Amino acid sequence: MGTPIRDGSSATLGLVAGLGVGAGIFYYRSLVNAHLALGLPARIVMVHADVQKVMALANARESLRLADYLVGLLGQLAGGGAQLATIPAFSPQVCAPELAARTPLALISLLDAIRDETERRQLKRVAILGARVTIETELFGCLRNVAEVITPHPDEVDQIAGIYSHIVKNEKASLSEEAALRTLAHRLIDREGLDAILLAGTDLSFVFEPAHTDFPHLDGARCHIDAIMQRLTG
Repeated sequence: MGTPIRDGSSATLGLVAGLGVGAGIFYYRSLVNAHLALGLPARIVMVHADVQKVMALANARESLRLADYLVGLLGQLAGGGAQLATIPAFSPQVCAPELAARTPLALISLLDAIRDETERRQLKRVAILGARVTIETELFGCLRNVAEVITPHPDEVDQIAGIYSHIVKNEKASLSEEAALRTLAHRLIDREGLDAILLAGTDLSFVFEPAHTDFPHLDGARCHIDAIMQRLTG
């Protein structure tokens, strides 16, 4: 996992924003609030990504081209003084292996954070809510040998992916969209005997607040933010 910064302050984090404006704001606000709770100033450098380019490459599984693009953004963050970096979005993780081999900055991995939390909670059967590429790749295989990932029926995948796309575009969910995802989550849990639903889309984190989510779930973005804070502050 790398060596945390232990000089009594937080390291400078590079954040690739723009991969859904609402998602970037969620990470930024959450990280600032977490720093404030510890009495630390947040040190964050951000660069804005082209979400349409990233999503097109991710959906086409063009992992090498996507990694090339993200390496350029990470280089900008390094030039701005970032010591560590993270990609606060799920779909770009399709190029995680290629990116890890070439990144100019140490990365705090979203996939590692989810894998670690899945193991900690001993979740053995899960299903994913998120973008199509995230569902169809079973979270890019990161839970292999940890938990069984149950793929929803094809029509359910279409529904989930369609709703999630609208949420990303609008930076919020309508009442009907939230209700539809909630109904799907309960159906999958009951039909498949799941331990939890994995919320594998940052925009789902501000749709399903922990205190108001009535199905067992693992919030991928929130556990990633916890991992970032642990790495930054030790």
